[in-house]
Amino acid sequence: MAKPTDEWFGQAFGKAWKDKADEIGRFNLLLVGKTGVGKSTLVNAIFGEEVAKTGIGEPVTRAEHLYLHQSGTLGVVDTRGLEVGRDNAALIAELKDYLHGMRRKPLADQIHVAWYCVRAPDRRFESTEADFIRALAELGLPVILVLTQVARSGDRVHPDAEALAASIAALDLPIQDGLIHYTMALADDFTGQTAYGLQEVLDATFRGAPDGVAHAITSAQRIDFDRKRERAEVAVKAATAAATTAGASPIPFSDAALLVPIQIGMMATVAVTYGVSIERSTAASIAATAAATTAGRSVVTNMIKFVPGAGTAVAAPISATVAGTFTYAMGHAWMRVCERLARGELNALGGALDSDAVHRIFMDEFKTSAARRKLPR
Repeated sequence: MAKPTDEWFGQAFGKAWKDKADEIGRFNLLLVGKTGVGKSTLVNAIFGEEVAKTGIGEPVTRAEHLYLHQSGTLGVVDTRGLEVGRDNAALIAELKDYLHGMRRKPLADQIHVAWYCVRAPDRRFESTEADFIRALAELGLPVILVLTQVARSGDRVHPDAEALAASIAALDLPIQDGLIHYTMALADDFTGQTAYGLQEVLDATFRGAPDGVAHAITSAQRIDFDRKRERAEVAVKAATAAATTAGASPIPFSDAALLVPIQIGMMATVAVTYGVSIERSTAASIAATAAATTAGRSVVTNMIKFVPGAGTAVAAPISATVAGTFTYAMGHAWMRVCERLARGELNALGGALDSDAVHRIFMDEFKTSAARRKLPR
């Protein structure tokens, strides 16, 4: 049975998570290409399998050939019932109608980038496909052209893929950066093929998408943890500054609950940035902080003893430096937990959260970070 403090903390964290997710919004990707070219495999390799698990998605046009799959900060729009290259006119008309309606909606409800996928082993790119890409560009969508299932030996891609790319490049299509991306979404141990090209596709997606959805892409993707860390670091720095300001006020340490909303907001931002679900991150946040006494101040009072120079008295005013150091250490400890969670680690038997491991990792990093940011003597 959950302790009252755990229940309070979980509710506060859950609300903060939802608020931050709403603020970050959603990146929406239009996924196009002929049937069987490996579109879903490519999306799963970069963004994880959550979208694939949502089923067929919801129809977004009256004609019901465009479907939107939503999962957290990612939306994927794909086509059903019509074939690119064969039903171009119908698809473009439907897309045009959809895009026209979306542009009156918030940024999170618009399509931001299109991936056009071509299966390299087919060694074929038809004129109708080129026409479709031109039509997408005329609709105002940045188009990223991806060759899928491209075998390579060392640094050399298959000559057939090079020839296909050269023939497409000769068409001078309006594609993002003028680049054609070679990819192998999944490694194959039998043939020795390694996965590659995913980071380049993701980088091109960031370049093509509006700046306003960059945080959503960062949250949704599962391969670039440097970007996640950079975004999370921004949240930690902002919370550290806010906590320092709060600590500079004559706040009795017994009222340290004034710092808790800052820290919960920081933790929620970091969790959403790493793409950790609300259920998983709420449970992990309770396990990490081990709130155990009085709601609103237990997290601070139970952990302040690990901040060098802070002392142990709970009745004295909390200083600006102590508040900042505590929040900084808490943020970095939580970043480490969220990265492990995002990588699919910290699971106990049966897939349940390993709460003991979460708490141990959090506290180890908290102590290390607090010591690294020592208080002046």
